[in-house]
Amino acid sequence: MALTELLRCTLLGHLRNRLALVLAVAFIPIWIAVARLCTSDEMVRIWLDAISAPVSAPASQVGQVASALGAITMVAGFITFTETFQSRQMDRRLLLAGYPRLSMLLAKLAAVALTAALLALYTTSLLWISLPVRHVVPLALALAGAGLAYGGIGLLLGSLVRGELEGFFLIIMLSLVDTGLQNPVFNTLMDVAGVSALPLYGVTQLALSSALTAHIPWSHGLLSLTWSAATGALALLVLHSHRPSRSPLSGRKRVQAG
Repeated sequence: MALTELLRCTLLGHLRNRLALVLAVAFIPIWIAVARLCTSDEMVRIWLDAISAPVSAPASQVGQVASALGAITMVAGFITFTETFQSRQMDRRLLLAGYPRLSMLLAKLAAVALTAALLALYTTSLLWISLPVRHVVPLALALAGAGLAYGGIGLLLGSLVRGELEGFFLIIMLSLVDTGLQNPVFNTLMDVAGVSALPLYGVTQLALSSALTAHIPWSHGLLSLTWSAATGALALLVLHSHRPSRSPLSGRKRVQAG
């Protein structure tokens, strides 16, 4: 089956990316540890739109959850972007060999979902060790949603940009801006408009509510699926526009034969 074979090739591409594996294993716990060490245990009062109520929690706990989301976005974005960008020539050959575009994109989306799930399980276990997490499963789903959203963005950028450095820069900048504005401490001080339109809004609300309160705003976690679906659809459009499915040589032969 084409989908199964394409998924296997995509996953092998992920496994061959040693830098991405190192980032996944080392960067996430280091980033959470930095947030814990560099943030005080002073109680802060934050406003959560998901429950329409203020919440008091130690600043270090809020910082660790926000840092975990930021780490997942960067790692998921890097992993997906790198594999998509570096496999362009191979993908072109597979398309020329007759593999359908839709199956190729579905395989890449399935790899994004699997990557997001594994990163979420790993990060949730780290937070569970470091924090008194109220609801583990919703927190894991929020982290997986963050990975899905930025994995989709990485997939789109990997199909779209011309240079690898450009893609890395865009992922870093978008992740930093998004996580910075979603941090409830910062947003309370600045009251930034339009934050709800960013990829991490829904999962940040779900993650903070699940980790720090008794409430579980499930509907907010679905917003990341919208981002993943939108970026996947755009990636399919780019794939359709820029990657021909048949060889120009064979086309010339048919023209000459006619």
